[in-house]
Amino acid sequence: MNEHSVAKSYTVASAADAEVAYDNWSSEYEVDLFRAGYRIPGYIATVFTRFVPLEASPILDAGCGGGLQVEPLALTGYGSFTGIDFSEGMLAIARSKGIYETLTRMVLGQTLDLPDDYFAAVLCAGCITPGHAPPQSFDELVRVCQPGKPIIFSLRDDPAQDAAYPTAIKRLEDAGAWKPSFVTASFRSLPYGEPEITHRIHVYTVL
Repeated sequence: MNEHSVAKSYTVASAADAEVAYDNWSSEYEVDLFRAGYRIPGYIATVFTRFVPLEASPILDAGCGGGLQVEPLALTGYGSFTGIDFSEGMLAIARSKGIYETLTRMVLGQTLDLPDDYFAAVLCAGCITPGHAPPQSFDELVRVCQPGKPIIFSLRDDPAQDAAYPTAIKRLEDAGAWKPSFVTASFRSLPYGEPEITHRIHVYTVL
């Protein structure tokens, strides 16, 4: 792996540093992740097909990166994807695949330039995590998702996870903003590169 490796992506000091790292890493991003055995895109797409009907539209891919998690969904007939990401380099990779209706630079954790109650499903793979998108990112995902519809996201559950992330999820649950619908067993998300990192895929339904 080059200097912008999977390991470095988990040790950046801030979202601003992560943006620079991902811009510089974008051309080698998929190569490095697949060498590390990256599991999240395939697993989250599988969960998505269980909870989201094929005709659902529009769909938000929040923190879309280069679009790895949407590729299998597009192949199975899903469409009308909106992608947002903080890295212009990663958006360029996603744009080259031709699977998104729109791709726009937005920063998770800030107010999103998207309407209330708009999306029929929200997908967020591998990016609401320390050094990347902050815990308050969930608030805006709830705001832009239609009531009764799912938000499907990955979340670290290894000992290095920041407790602020599950706390944010519980805060929204206690406030009646969403409710848990499904969670996978824990799995090693980068078994050949960072085997100590584990994730679960969560599904929450907006209320």
